Amino acid sequence: MLNYRGKYNPSEKRLFKLSRSKVESFIQCKRCFYLDRKLGISHPPSFPFNLNSAVDNLLKNEFDYYRKVQKPHPYITKIGLNAVPFNHENIDKWRANFTGISYNHKQLKFHLFGAVDDLWIDLDSNELIVVDYKSTSKSAEITIDADWQMSYKRQMEFYQYLLRRNGFLVSDIGYFIYCNGIKNKQLFEESLNFKIHLIPYKGSDKWVEKSLIELHKLLNQNSIPEYGENCNFCNYQREIKIL
Repeated sequence: MLNYRGKYNPSEKRLFKLSRSKVESFIQCKRCFYLDRKLGISHPPSFPFNLNSAVDNLLKNEFDYYRKVQKPHPYITKIGLNAVPFNHENIDKWRANFTGISYNHKQLKFHLFGAVDDLWIDLDSNELIVVDYKSTSKSAEITIDADWQMSYKRQMEFYQYLLRRNGFLVSDIGYFIYCNGIKNKQLFEESLNFKIHLIPYKGSDKWVEKSLIELHKLLNQNSIPEYGENCNFCNYQREIKIL
C-alpha cells in the first residue's frame, strides 16, 4: 500500500508514515507534534550520539553470531531464559531506522513503524521477546525507574504492539541491556569498558491504540494546540514572545 511522509494531509488517500519517535513526540507535547507533522515546523536537529551507536552496533554484531548458530548468548543463559536470538529473514529490515517493523493502520490511514534493537524467542512459549540496548556512564544504580525513562518503556511497548499487529506471539516481558561505561579507571589505554545490566520490564501496549486515535483527531483539527506546560521548546517560545 502506498504511503507518504512529511506534512499530514487529511485529504490524502495514501497512508501517512508515522514513526515510533513521532508518536512519542505527540505524548510529550501536542503543540510541538502538531507544528512538526501538520505544519512542517520541526525541532532543531540534535547531535548524533556516535558512542552510543557504536555500542549498539557491537551488541548487534555479537548477538548476530549467536543468532546464526542458534545458541543462547551468555547474557540469556545468565538470567535463566530458555531463549535464543530470533532468526528471521526480515531481522535486518526490522532493525533499520527508516523501515523497521511496520503496520498499516487502514482505519486511521497511518503507516506505523519502529526499529527494534533485537528480538529473542522463548523456546518454551514461542513468544518473541523485545530487547532494547541502552548506554550510559554513571556511578549511580542502573534502573529504568526515573520519570524521564517512561519514554524507554513506551518505546518497548510500541514495538510489542507492532509485532502483535503482524501476527506474532509476543511476551509482555522485554529486556533492557543497559551498558554502563566505567569511567574511574586509572589508565585509559584506548579501551572503554562496560558493566552490563539486564533489566526485565513487563509492558502493556493498551495505551497505543487510544493514543493513535487522539493523535489522528489532533492532526485533523485546524487549530494549533496551546503551549505544553512541561515542554522546554514551548517554554522557550513563550519567553521569546514575552521579550
